[in-house]
Amino acid sequence: MAGSSSALITGAGAGIGRAAALGLARAGWRCVLVDADAAALERTEALWPAGARRPLGLVADLTDAARIERLRQEVPPLDALINNAGMSAGGAEATSGHDDGGAARLLALNLAAPARVVQACAPHLRPGARIVNVASGAGLRAIPWRGLYSPSKAGLIGQGRALAHARPDWTVTTLAPGFVRTELVQRLIDGGRLDPTQAASKIPMGRMAEPEEMADALCFLASPGARVLTGRLLVLDGGSSVCGGSQPLPPCERPPLAFDAPLRPSCEAVREPLWRAALDKWVRSHSSHAGHAGSSDYAGVADARALDAPPGSRLDAVLDAARCFRARHAALASLTLLMPAPEPGLDWQMAGDADAARMLVATLAAEWGSHALRINALELPRDLAPDACLPLLDYMAGPRAQFLTGQVLRLGAAAARDHNKETPA
Repeated sequence: MAGSSSALITGAGAGIGRAAALGLARAGWRCVLVDADAAALERTEALWPAGARRPLGLVADLTDAARIERLRQEVPPLDALINNAGMSAGGAEATSGHDDGGAARLLALNLAAPARVVQACAPHLRPGARIVNVASGAGLRAIPWRGLYSPSKAGLIGQGRALAHARPDWTVTTLAPGFVRTELVQRLIDGGRLDPTQAASKIPMGRMAEPEEMADALCFLASPGARVLTGRLLVLDGGSSVCGGSQPLPPCERPPLAFDAPLRPSCEAVREPLWRAALDKWVRSHSSHAGHAGSSDYAGVADARALDAPPGSRLDAVLDAARCFRARHAALASLTLLMPAPEPGLDWQMAGDADAARMLVATLAAEWGSHALRINALELPRDLAPDACLPLLDYMAGPRAQFLTGQVLRLGAAAARDHNKETPA
């Protein structure tokens, strides 16, 4: 599929955008690189993988609506559009009435430009196209003294949800990165303006992310396998958004494995026949790549005991799964829980069980992170085909997602509707 696919990436001149463009190129995509900085685009192109198709570079200031409109005449047919360009500076004085124009520029780039880029490129988007917006953890919780940055990212998250509803034929997702060691962040560290130890003390995984981890997430979200996430937000922040408390968290005891390390998947407590067949296929697909237990492969466990737990007993099922996992894994592994989507009309006395189970996922993420252990969950609609979830499970459970923890993803109904259309009555 990737060999004939094309993607447009804004903000491709540095950081996450550059890493995503290089990752897509290595996977065989044709890339359209958009950035306001011509020199930065040249630096990205200088790093282009040998043998990859050369990119199309377009210099464009995305705060200029007229320039965005001209993209309509410049871009080729597209399978994916990644709205990554953004800025964090500017707008701090907006509420005081002394703004010098920084607020308007920030909102133009962070909030208006993604919508305008989608509109300009819409005639070139192939059927089933994927739209990915890059927001920020700042869109989930306010960052004081940063003006309109948090509001702009919160607005982008809401915009993505609305676009997914308006265009169900597209797959629309939003990525919310946490603290990433980009070139800018590294310069702050080198200059003594940022203490990396203090920053990591707020992250359950005990470290900052690398740009390549965000790039791997964007490469997945740009793929057809992201269909089950349309309209959803993927928070890739090492668990910081689900962790509270005033005490600093311990640093990571183990560095992450190589992001391209082999995945060694396994399954626990899978009773439903369709899920059993799908997960067996998933495990077999990695049988020729994974090494022996204890080598440099990455253990990913999918546990389904909560999937058919009786109403009111989901918390107990998650606790049992966690105990089983921890008895077998001391470090560098992931647990992905399969859980049913919330049931309407559940007796009020049992209604808190699902929320308690979700909070246990968050709690364990905070407690396990320093050991490089991760826990996430998928909430699954009853009519969702298991095979449709395998690409997402493969990403979540594997080494490419070693900064993803504490998340409970409620999968959208779009994939279920797609499956029902394909299945004869």
